[in-house]
Parts: sequence; structure tokens; C-alpha cells
Amino acid sequence: MGDSADITLRGLCLGRRTLTPGAVHIAGGTFADVAAPGADTVDLPDGWVITPGLVDVQVNGYAGLEVDAPGALPAVRRALAEDGVVAFCPTLVSRHLHAYPDAVSRLTDGATEGAAVAGIHLEGPFLSPRRAGAHDPAALCAADPHSVGAVAAFEPAIVTLAPEVPGALDAIGALRAAGTVVAVGHTECDADALDAAATRGARLVTHAFNAMPGITARGASPLAAALQDERLYVSLIADGHHVRPEVCRLSFALAGHRMVLVSDASAAAGAPPGAYALGGRKVTSDGEAVRDADGRLAGGALPLWRCVRRAVDMGVPRAHALWAACGAPREVLGRRVAERRASLAVFDADHRPRAVMVDGAWVGSPGWE
Repeated sequence: MGDSADITLRGLCLGRRTLTPGAVHIAGGTFADVAAPGADTVDLPDGWVITPGLVDVQVNGYAGLEVDAPGALPAVRRALAEDGVVAFCPTLVSRHLHAYPDAVSRLTDGATEGAAVAGIHLEGPFLSPRRAGAHDPAALCAADPHSVGAVAAFEPAIVTLAPEVPGALDAIGALRAAGTVVAVGHTECDADALDAAATRGARLVTHAFNAMPGITARGASPLAAALQDERLYVSLIADGHHVRPEVCRLSFALAGHRMVLVSDASAAAGAPPGAYALGGRKVTSDGEAVRDADGRLAGGALPLWRCVRRAVDMGVPRAHALWAACGAPREVLGRRVAERRASLAVFDADHRPRAVMVDGAWVGSPGWE
């Protein structure tokens, strides 16, 4: 990480699903209303965009490492920051309750460099066995008070659960009281059960269209309801493999500012094709998609900035895709991503990260130098 300097950046600036010409002033590593005396001024090339930086709420691994592998977190944080991510939620797939404490203990490293940890995302263990996907079905369990209390004790930022699992609706209130965002995913629920979960306080749908019933003409689809429910944000893996282009466009058209792009990154993301682990299970990446031994999709292979580019390639307006990766996840996480100092990422016309600042310090050298 490089030291911050007084600087003014001029170019396109991301607003709430808008891109407008403007300037960003940084003085002593913090945002300022006016340029600091003697500050350098950089006029960015056409098509470059100044954003608050990517926030990825679902990262299982990166750069060849699972997030909870011993000693992995610092390297994961550095690699994410180099790819434009300023904050993220290290994500654990389902495991037996007794296995969580060790895994969770490896998700805080006390370091100050790299993408900030905005809290843990526990994807499970209160999921539907019929929609387990790459999760170990043997690790799934009911949301009984003991199990919910054990999960809440980790103070997770997000817990993904299936509303139809016994005890899950009651668990939503307990998790919310612990400051956790409750997400719906890996579920067989219908629209009524989704509404009940949202009424109890669920705020997010995890990787929409995957590990849940689809939209049909006469079925009570939870997705059709979620995309139109103003109480719910909807996350999507826009890598071109988890959803088709028309599904991606439809989701953005219906959910608008509530869309959240996620990478669902496995250890294969930001790494060459090959064999990797996901929750201790072998998965294989071809550089585009990650699959388990049964051929099922098992997390993502693309960095989040490439998901943004893929969404744009699929017909999503650039400002909308960037908002879904920068602004909407901040709204989901709230105070957990309230940076003390300046964080931002500048992307070029091809959506590649060219300059990243995390908590007032540059990650490497800015791309205009």
C-alpha cells in the first residue's frame, strides 16, 4: 500500500446509478470538499470512472486460497484490493456447528492492509437439503434456538437461510437483534414464505435464480416476488454462467437500485484454471466457471470487476452495474462499511481497476502514473 497524497481526480463520477462529470478531492487520506493547497490534479482519460470502490458481500476464496485457510486472509485481502474491492464479507459455506469456531477465528487478522473485512457472511447451515447445491447436505440443520444462538454469537454481518427450515422464521428476529442482515437463499420457499421472511426482517436474496425455484407461469415464485419487493435487495452472480443475459437484464429492470452484484468467488477467482477447494470439497475451474465433482456450479471464477463488465456486456447500463457492485452493497451492510478515511476505485473504459485507495492509502501505484 502506498502513502496517500493530496490529489484531485477529475472525470466521470458514480452517483446513485448515474455517471456525471465531476471531481473528487483527497487531502491527507480523507475526502475533502475543496482541493487542498498544492494538490496534484489528474484529468482522467475518457471513459474512466471514479467510484467508492467495489464491495463484495460473498467471497468464499480468492487468488488460490479459501478465506478460512490458515494464514490465507492477508493474501486474500491484498489480492481483492488490487482488483478494486475495498471491502468484502468473507463467506463460509455450511459445516457442522462444532467446526465454525476455528473457521471464524481465521477470518480476523488485525492487519491494516488490503480490502477491509466488513463482517462474515455465513451461508448456512439453515438451508434446504433439496437446494444444497455445493454445500454438504450432512452439515445442514434446523434453526433451533441452540443452533441459532451459536451462529449469532459470531456476530456475522450476513446469514443466508431458507425460510421453510424449521425455526428459520423465528431465527430472523434473533439474528436481526444481533445486528445481522438476514438473507434468503438455498431455498424451496414460495412467494408467501418469502413475504413472511421479509415481514420478519429479511433484507437480501442470495445469488438469485440459483439454488431456488425459478419463475414459472403459475408457480408462486419467490423470485418473481423478490424482484418486486422494495424491502429486499437481490444479489446476482453476473458471470454469464449462473444467469443468462435476458435474466440479468430482467432482474435489473425490476429490482433497479436494489440489485447487488456479487462474485461468489471461490479460491479459483483471481487464479489460473485448475483444482481448488470449497468448504473442504474439491472443485474445478476452467477459468470461467467452477464446478464440483457432479458438474454443479460451485461458486464463481471471476473477480467482481469482471462481473461488472460481464453485466454491461449482457445489456445492463454501466452506471447501474457499477452501483450494484459499489453502492447497493453498502446500503445492505450499513455501518459495517463506514470508512474512516477515503476509499475509492477508478475503472478504465474497459472496466478494469486502474487505481485503488483503501482507508486513505493507495494500493500499489495508480494507473495514471
